Amino acid sequence: MRPAHLALAVCVAAVWGVNFTVIEIGLDHFPPLLFSALRFLVAALPAVFLVGRPKVAWKWIVAVGLVLGVAKFGLLFVGMDAGMPAGLSSLVLQIQSVFTAAVAFAVLGERPTRVRLLGMAVALAGIAVAAVDEGSSGPLGAFALVVAAAACWGVSNVLTRKAAPPDALNFMVWVSTVPVLPLLALSLLTEGPERDLAALRGLDWQGAGTVVYVAWVTTVFGFGAWGWLLRRHPASTVAPFSLLVPVFGMTSAAVLLGEPVTGLRWCAAVLLVAGVALTSVTLPGRKPAPSGRTPSARTDELSEAGTSSSSG
Repeated sequence: MRPAHLALAVCVAAVWGVNFTVIEIGLDHFPPLLFSALRFLVAALPAVFLVGRPKVAWKWIVAVGLVLGVAKFGLLFVGMDAGMPAGLSSLVLQIQSVFTAAVAFAVLGERPTRVRLLGMAVALAGIAVAAVDEGSSGPLGAFALVVAAAACWGVSNVLTRKAAPPDALNFMVWVSTVPVLPLLALSLLTEGPERDLAALRGLDWQGAGTVVYVAWVTTVFGFGAWGWLLRRHPASTVAPFSLLVPVFGMTSAAVLLGEPVTGLRWCAAVLLVAGVALTSVTLPGRKPAPSGRTPSARTDELSEAGTSSSSG
């Protein structure tokens, strides 16, 4: 990769990692489901008028929007609001690679290689260590919500692979239109209109800034830049940079929020990142594509690499 492209890949990983700290700050201003709804509303508008018509069938946009937008992000934001630390959340979400491999085996019949099975075992060991660490200092219920969010992410990854979107930014912007109304409805039912209205009436520059960051910087810039890199470099070159996300996530949470990074958490980080590397970077049963690969093979490669992105 050229130095500028290398710097862009690291920048995207940093943007996605810092995103967890920004979410934590935003949860001081908004109820979690309302915050998630605002994230997708601002990500969709006005971008939906600029990216062109959807390039995949609407059934895939709706399916991914519900599973990724409503279930995954709803659980993540609620879990963080319930006490799950930002840095640990950025780390635990990486277990999505294990859920992705498990769902792909069950639904698509993809048999994981021995290396991938080893990676899944190592990543699960990291989750166990993280659970022990969180159980001694925080609510395990919130930890479980973030693990459930990772499971939903795994399902959405497989749906995304089935959709095989040729343009990651176009797909993500249209997906962002789906969760807005369901999340608003859930917020009104569970968080209450009074709490939602109070949050909107008390909106200040910091609260507005968190919404802009998680919507435009993380989603529009992050996925746009990631897709741009994937169109210019092999997926196997770009995808490993997503492993930097929890590094930036834990570091930013420690620096900006004062979150402690215990020895157990470092151990969990090493195990999880190593496990995810083994699970995600090597595609199962796939040999390196020759230079004359077909356009459909290239589309599959972009779709699979896109599922490894680790934004929160």
